[in-house]
Amino acid sequence: MLSAEAAGLPRSSRCCGDLLSPSEEEPGVDYFDRPPESIVLAANLPGSSRCCGDLLASSKEEEGIDHFDRLPDSIVLVIFNRIGDVKALGRFCVISRRFHYLVPLVDNVVVRVDCVISDDPLPFSSSSAPGSSDEAPGTADRSRSVLSLLTRLVLGGLVRPLHALGQILSPPSERSSVDSSSSSSSEASHHSPAEVLKNFKEIRRLRIELPAGELGVDKGALLKWKADFGSSLDSCVILGAASVLSSISPSFMTANPGPSYDLCSLEDNNSIPESFYANGGLKLRVLWTISSLIAASARHYVLQPIISDHEMLECLELTDADGQGVLNMDRLQLQDLRVRPVSASGSSKRTLVPALSMRLWYAPHLEIPGGLVLKGATLVAIQPTEEWQKEMLRGCDNGGPSDLSWVSNAFEEPYRTAAVMLLKRRPYCLEMNSF
Repeated sequence: MLSAEAAGLPRSSRCCGDLLSPSEEEPGVDYFDRPPESIVLAANLPGSSRCCGDLLASSKEEEGIDHFDRLPDSIVLVIFNRIGDVKALGRFCVISRRFHYLVPLVDNVVVRVDCVISDDPLPFSSSSAPGSSDEAPGTADRSRSVLSLLTRLVLGGLVRPLHALGQILSPPSERSSVDSSSSSSSEASHHSPAEVLKNFKEIRRLRIELPAGELGVDKGALLKWKADFGSSLDSCVILGAASVLSSISPSFMTANPGPSYDLCSLEDNNSIPESFYANGGLKLRVLWTISSLIAASARHYVLQPIISDHEMLECLELTDADGQGVLNMDRLQLQDLRVRPVSASGSSKRTLVPALSMRLWYAPHLEIPGGLVLKGATLVAIQPTEEWQKEMLRGCDNGGPSDLSWVSNAFEEPYRTAAVMLLKRRPYCLEMNSF
């Protein structure tokens, strides 16, 4: 290699590595004080190592390069699928032509709803008011008469806000205008799920999240449900409690001054405890059941346009930010809906619920891991009557109890443990007509 001395150049014109490391021959020299011309001359030396001028020029050239463009489309789609949020994907569409082409190919999409606006309220008819329907005779089944009454009451009082699920996306700026103007529901621009997702052609997994659960519960109470649908209801699991306390809270310690124990393990003498009926307990649990089924069937009804427009869809989940209710549909259930059309319940915008068989487990007091105590814990497993009868026959043929794993696995911890504990108790059976 031709050295700087051999070329007749001053030692200061060596490459940047030499300039930053003074030699023993010239101790104490500050090479950063050398004139810049020497560095330029050193950069032109043939065979010399890369110098500061080369590095600066190279960095300036690379500043104009978008390294994201070097990624293949398959990797970009993996990134988009990880993001999933439909609003973020919509913003990506306006960044470049490439993104505009790739975003519709995303197969995992999440739609988070800002607000739900009702544009078709139902009047609360007098026939559905409490006391307007005929009570069953005193000799009739106690729970059956309450179910019959509350079915009509809930249909008039709770379905009203559920019609709004068709108008599902609204930006926050529009939400305030809706609240401030009585005519805003007709003036504001809203978008249904089908409209938001119409440009996505490859969706396989879809999750829609509502801003909150549809069902109001008392403060401190617990209500969770999970429903599976095909063209109609396949199953539904409901977990409720009149109150949820911490085992170390002052209110719990005052009510339970003795040592903590689990009443779930006590023998109930094959009868429902009196606390199940006391203080409107039966009516409350029936209300939980009916309203959860109505919420689930209303969610299912509004999903029809999306399912028909996206034939590649394999997994669909409609949930809410509160974690109150979850509606699931897998590939076979989605195919079932495409083959067999949904039956609507009269003039209401929800799917017809078939005749049902229900199993109910109850514990007046249930302490679960994590220091939580459920008072009036209730677990309800619901299936169409025909499916329940088939399951019972399969259990008889196998010589054992029916498989209830779909009940115990319906919820995340710690409520999964609560379901498992309740399943160890004696079940009580109820029936419900189609509605």
